[in-house]
Amino acid sequence: MYPSYSLGGVPVRMRCYNPLVNAKNNIYLVGMPGAGKTTVGRQLARRMQRSFIDADHEIEARTGVRIPLIFDIEGEQGFRDREAKVIAELAAESNLVVATGGGAVLDSTNRCLLHAHGFVLYLATSVAHQLHRLARDGKRPLLQAPDRRERLEAMAQLRNPLYEEISDMTVHGSSIAVAQAARQIAAQLETRWQRSAVAA
Repeated sequence: MYPSYSLGGVPVRMRCYNPLVNAKNNIYLVGMPGAGKTTVGRQLARRMQRSFIDADHEIEARTGVRIPLIFDIEGEQGFRDREAKVIAELAAESNLVVATGGGAVLDSTNRCLLHAHGFVLYLATSVAHQLHRLARDGKRPLLQAPDRRERLEAMAQLRNPLYEEISDMTVHGSSIAVAQAARQIAAQLETRWQRSAVAA
């Protein structure tokens, strides 16, 4: 079992992460759609004085079109290829906070890059919370299904073990609670990195 504790009332689990990861490495947020990766990522970036990048928005900026159109023209694999390229380029940079797309972990190369070149923060959430957060979101291609709950449950069954596989910290709870704990998460990371620097 990994040690667990609470940050701002949010249960947190910290594992012994890759010792090569340090304060200059990127922080990657992973998790299902609606987990709050972009919201929390922006707050962490501001508190830690880093640049924030939403990988999905980066893909749209580079192609000049919205993700649903990429899916329509190139299919999911075409989108995943673009996503992998963006992640590989971001992994070569430093001092970033990156909100990854929910399905980025499906690619084994992406998982290796995230784990080896950054600190991975997994925002775990329930399907019920996702349904609430995404109730008015009709733009996500993979959620265009007759039964959205069934689709999310199937996605979670496939993806959650992959998030767990590469995560250095797992935070459970609603995005609102997690956002309130962003300052404490940042402080925890900075304290650990300062200790690592002293030990080195």
